[in-house]
Amino acid sequence: MQNQVVVNTDGGARGNPGPAACAFVIRKGADVIFKNSRFLGNATNNHAEYQGVIMALLYLSENAKDFSGMEIVFILDSELVARQLAGEYKTKNADLKNLLATAKLLEKKLNANIFYHVTSREKNKTADFLVNKELDNQQGVSRY
Repeated sequence: MQNQVVVNTDGGARGNPGPAACAFVIRKGADVIFKNSRFLGNATNNHAEYQGVIMALLYLSENAKDFSGMEIVFILDSELVARQLAGEYKTKNADLKNLLATAKLLEKKLNANIFYHVTSREKNKTADFLVNKELDNQQGVSRY
């Protein structure tokens, strides 16, 4: 679809909580438009997952004119975060409530239809790779 972008996001922590990172990859068709990753310090897996979505939403909102009128499909491997963002699950944790509120505020800056879907880690490889690369870089691990 010409008017659709797909945003794969991921976040992870080694230990829960522990050293954490997040990442996102934005594609239009087969083309990667933009990707980014970031080390978060000490955080939980769910916090890191939300931060991946927020980081992508920040990029999209800063470039809102480029995505106006589009369908933006977020693909996450966290069922909890995807379902909370889609409004299917309640959010009880105070930290996650704040992150959800931040995501919803950023969504409002976009003139776009936004959807959240869950996938397996195997189908979210690029974002997962970026998260692990960021964590490895912070921990001095070289596997690549």
